[in-house]
Amino acid sequence: MPSRKPWRLAGALTLALALTATACGSGEKAADETGPAATRVFTADNGDITIPADPKRVVATGYAVPALIEADAALVGISSWQRGLPLMTAEDRATYDKLEKVAGEAAAETNYEAIAAVDPDLIVIGVPAPVLADVDVKRLESIAPVVAIGPTLPDAWRDRSRQQADAAGRLDEFEADEQAYEDKAEGLSDKYEDALAGLKFGHVGGYGDAAAGTFHREFAGSWGTNVATDIGVTYYGEVKKKGGGSADVSEYPSIEELPASFADADVITYSVTADGTPSEAVQYVLDSALWKNLPAVKAGKAFPVRYTEAATYPSALMTLDALDATLAPLLKG
Repeated sequence: MPSRKPWRLAGALTLALALTATACGSGEKAADETGPAATRVFTADNGDITIPADPKRVVATGYAVPALIEADAALVGISSWQRGLPLMTAEDRATYDKLEKVAGEAAAETNYEAIAAVDPDLIVIGVPAPVLADVDVKRLESIAPVVAIGPTLPDAWRDRSRQQADAAGRLDEFEADEQAYEDKAEGLSDKYEDALAGLKFGHVGGYGDAAAGTFHREFAGSWGTNVATDIGVTYYGEVKKKGGGSADVSEYPSIEELPASFADADVITYSVTADGTPSEAVQYVLDSALWKNLPAVKAGKAFPVRYTEAATYPSALMTLDALDATLAPLLKG
C-alpha cells in the first residue's frame, strides 16, 4: 500500500503473498503443565513452535503491538507503531510510551541487541509473510521462541489478533474485548436495519496515488469496509481481477474510471484521518469534478469515516462510533 509504514507492506499486491502462511492457534500443553517451565506447541506462520504456556516476558512487533497492549500481555519490549497511536486509548498509549522500543517502524529496523537485553521468553512478530524476510528469525530464535502471526486479508485482523493474544496467554482479555465489540455492532445493526435496507454502498480508500492519477476503490472485506459490514452495510461489486490478499478486495483505477466505478452506489463512504481530515489521496478524489457529479454525491449521500485502519476489537469500537456518527443522516430518510 503506497506511502504506508513498512511493517504493513509497501504494496497491496505484495501483501497477497501473506495468504501462503496461515496460523491455527494454540496446540496442546506439554505433559509437564505445572511450574514456570510448562510449554505448549503453537502453530504460527513459521511452523509449530514450542512456547511457554504462560509467557512472562513478551516482545511484540508490527500488528502484534496494539493487539498485545490491549490484551494486557506481559510485554517487555515492542516495535514502534506510530500510525496506530490515534487508535489507542489514553491508558494503552501510556503503556505504549513506557515500553522499551526494540525495533523501528520497519521490520529491517529490528534491534537484536535490544531484544536480547530485555530477556524475553516469547517473541511475537506481527508482520506480513514477505516482510518476514527482513527479519533474522534465526537470530531471534537464539534469544527466545518466535511466533510469526502477520496480516493476510484486511478483515483477517479478527483471527490474527486472537492468535496473537492466544500466543501471549491472554485469550480471556481478548474475548472480553471481542464480546464488547460484538454487542455494540449488534446494537448498531438493529438501529440502522431499516435505514440501510436495499442501499448499495461504495468506498473510497486512503491508499490511492494522486501523482499517478489513481484512486483506491475498496469492496467488502477491505480496510475501510469490513467494520461497516458488521452493522449491515452492503458494499457492492468486486475487483476486476483478484490478485490474492488485499488485491482480492480493493483496486486502484484511474480517476477517469470514477463515474463507472460508483455509478450504481446509493451511498459512498470514504476514509479520513483520525482528526476527520482527508489524506492527500482522498482529497484528490473529493476535488475532482467527476466526484462532484456522482449520483450519490449530488444526493448528499457521501460520508467520511474515521478509524478505518482499526485492526483490533478495541480500536474497531472507535470505528463503530465513527460509523454511527457519520451514518446518522440516513436515519432521517
